[in-house]
Amino acid sequence: MAGTQKGWDRNQMAARAAQELQDGWYVNLGIGIPTLVSNYIPDGIEVTLQSENGMLGMGAFPIEGEEDADLINAGKQTITELPQTAFFDSATSFGMIRGGKIAMAILGAMEVAENGDLANWMIPGKLIKGMGGAMDLVAGVQRVVVVMDHANKHGESKVLKACTLPLTGAAVVDRIITNLGVLDVVEGGLRIVECATDVTMDELRAATEATIVD
Repeated sequence: MAGTQKGWDRNQMAARAAQELQDGWYVNLGIGIPTLVSNYIPDGIEVTLQSENGMLGMGAFPIEGEEDADLINAGKQTITELPQTAFFDSATSFGMIRGGKIAMAILGAMEVAENGDLANWMIPGKLIKGMGGAMDLVAGVQRVVVVMDHANKHGESKVLKACTLPLTGAAVVDRIITNLGVLDVVEGGLRIVECATDVTMDELRAATEATIVD
């Protein structure tokens, strides 16, 4: 599957991730594809989005020309506030995260291992941007969902038996959503929950280095 993007595109992955949301939850969205999840919150579901830089109750992305440079998310994208939005310092923000007040984090990743290990913050010698809030998030929230492409730009699986990059957290991932499908971390490996559009079970298995259990 090298060189092809089979299955869901970025927006379809985000829409599938939005199905993980439950009414009344406080949720943190990571940088990249996860930021798109806010566009697909299902009808009848009310969630409060938290940004670790100090905002509870993030609104939609602003209309072009109406951006406020002081209103940004953790990825430095401009966002909007809501009537109920609360602002606070980083200590309060991370108190929420470390105190287990955030129900779920939806994050991007460079690699995920079959035991739920997550690597999403650096590639030695190439990408070193700092840990940010990721380490606290994966340790403090109640559920971690990763949304990412199934393979890297070389066509190699990012869903591995063991991560090769420095870990963000050990055994922290609950569910993985990729362009090829949805997998849960279970005892002994990963269980296929769902295949993406036009992707077969055999194709998903073949594209995954990690152990697939039935």
